[in-house]
Amino acid sequence: MPVRPALLAILGLVLFQAAAALAADVRWLADVRQAPTNPPREKLGKLAPLLVAETGQPITTREDWELQRQRIRDEWRKFLGPMPEPRPAVKLEVLKTEFVGDGQSALPVTRQLVRYEGEPGMFVEGYLLTPIANNNETLPRPGIVALHQTTNSSIDEVAGASGPDSMQIGLKLAKRGFVVFCPRCFLWQSVKDYNEAVAKHRERHPNSLGMAKMLYDAVRGVDVLVSLPGVDTKRIGAVGHSLGAKEALYLAAFDARIKAAVASEGGTGFRSTNWDAPWYLGPAIRDENFPLNHHQLLALIAPRPFLILGGETGSGAADGDRSWPLIEAALPAWRLYGEPTRLGLLNHRQGHSISPESFERIAEWLETYLRAD
Repeated sequence: MPVRPALLAILGLVLFQAAAALAADVRWLADVRQAPTNPPREKLGKLAPLLVAETGQPITTREDWELQRQRIRDEWRKFLGPMPEPRPAVKLEVLKTEFVGDGQSALPVTRQLVRYEGEPGMFVEGYLLTPIANNNETLPRPGIVALHQTTNSSIDEVAGASGPDSMQIGLKLAKRGFVVFCPRCFLWQSVKDYNEAVAKHRERHPNSLGMAKMLYDAVRGVDVLVSLPGVDTKRIGAVGHSLGAKEALYLAAFDARIKAAVASEGGTGFRSTNWDAPWYLGPAIRDENFPLNHHQLLALIAPRPFLILGGETGSGAADGDRSWPLIEAALPAWRLYGEPTRLGLLNHRQGHSISPESFERIAEWLETYLRAD
C-alpha cells in the first residue's frame, strides 16, 4: 500500500523536529546525566525534598513549583543577607588596553583593564575581553562572566595576562567569539588579606555573609556585560573554577539573565570544600540540621543548562561522584520542565584542574547553549 503524501510530510516533520532537538544539545549530554555507581552519600547535610509544599502536600505542577521556588529563593536570600539596591549605573573607566593575537585560527582579542562602581561609592577592577570582528561575523555576540579562582593574581590569570594556559579560560573563550568580563573578587580588591576583606565587608553590611558580597559582585559583572552594545543580552553565560565555580553556582541560581553556566571544581557539597569559611557561608552550615542546601540552588537554576566539572579522585578534588546526590535531589524540580534535563556532572578525575579536554567541554557547553536562536 503506497504511503500517502500527507503522511510522508508528517513523518518528515517529525524526523526534522527530532533532529533539531538532538542538534540543540551537546552530543555528550546523556553521559553527564548518567548517575555514577554508588556515589558517596555521607555528610551531605539536610536534603529537604523540593516537591513537598509547606502544607505537606506534594507538588506536581510547574505552577506550584514556581511558588515553592520563590519561597526557597526568599529563604536563601534571607540567610545570605541584603546588599545595596538599586545598583549603580554602569560607567566603565578604561585603565589599560592591550591587543592579544596569536596569528592562528583563534580570533584576536582586545583586553581592557576597566574600573567601575560595584557597590555605591566602591570601585572595582575587571578585565573586558572583546573579540575583534571580521566582515563575516554576526553581531551582537554572546557574553560570559568569567569568575577567577583563588590566586593572588586574581583577574590576571583568568583574563590571560599571566599564569598557566589552563587557567586562562576567559581569554580562551574570548578567542572563540564570546565577549568576556572578568571581575575581581572582593577578597583581592584593595585589601591585604581575606580577613581584612571580610572585616571591611561586615563594617558596611553587618547582616550579610561573604557569599552575599560575592554574588552581588558577580551580578554586577552581568550588569557590565548587558550595558555593552556589542553583547546579546539574551545570551549571557557564566563560568568559574574553584572559588569562581562557587560564584558561578550562586550567580546562575539568583540571576535569571544567566542562560547557561559551568562550575569547575567549586565543591557542590557543604563538606567538599571550605564553605564554612567567613568569606563564604560561615559556621552555621556545619549543623547537620541546617535547613538549606545546594540542591536547592541547583533547582533554582532549572531549566537553564548547568554543568558541574569535577576532578575526583585526583589530587585536591572538590567535585566528583560525591556531588551526584545533590544533583539527584534537584532533578525532580528539573523534570517539571520536561526532558532532557540539562543538569550534568562531568568527572574528569584529574584533580583540582582544568585539563585541555575539560576546557573543550566547557567551551562546547557554552557555545551550544548560548548560540543564537
